Amino acid sequence: MEYKKSQAIIEAMLFANGKEVNIKNLMSALEMNEDEVKAILELLRQKYSAEDSGIELIAVKDSYQLVTKKEYYEYIYPLLDNRIKPSLSNAALETLSIIAYNPNITRSQIETIRGVNSDGTVYKLLEFELIEATGKLDAPGKPTMYQVTDNFLKMFGISNLEELPELPRYKLDENEQIVIDDLPMEGPQTDETE
Repeated sequence: MEYKKSQAIIEAMLFANGKEVNIKNLMSALEMNEDEVKAILELLRQKYSAEDSGIELIAVKDSYQLVTKKEYYEYIYPLLDNRIKPSLSNAALETLSIIAYNPNITRSQIETIRGVNSDGTVYKLLEFELIEATGKLDAPGKPTMYQVTDNFLKMFGISNLEELPELPRYKLDENEQIVIDDLPMEGPQTDETE
């Protein structure tokens, strides 16, 4: 099959689907191997990264999707939905980060880390489809375990959890208080010997 035609077919499939398309589906439809399909996807990604394009190609795990560029959200949102823009509270962001860094965590484990009840926050994150239940823990009461969804990955602009920033390292001091060794310092650094 002609290369340009293959590129147009992938573009049409991604546009028509409106959500992520697994690379295996693209390979099957085009009867091409993974390297050939990835090369075409990279060309499309470069094409859409141009400043005059309103869309971009993103990767979510082993899938790809055409999406509008973030800078045009404020223009598109009113056309699609008249509800108030969803926003996440600090508690929701905190809970979401705990789940992102600890897949298959239970609500009680989240509450142990946060030190407060997290029922409402977990339900809100489920409602926003940012987290999902992954099963039941083999423990008394069979608590539900949670992980982040592909919507989380798209919302934060990452293709997999390995792209999350590394957490700072900490230790406990003599008073059993947490001491963080490698927190980035804000503002300009000065030399105290001057």
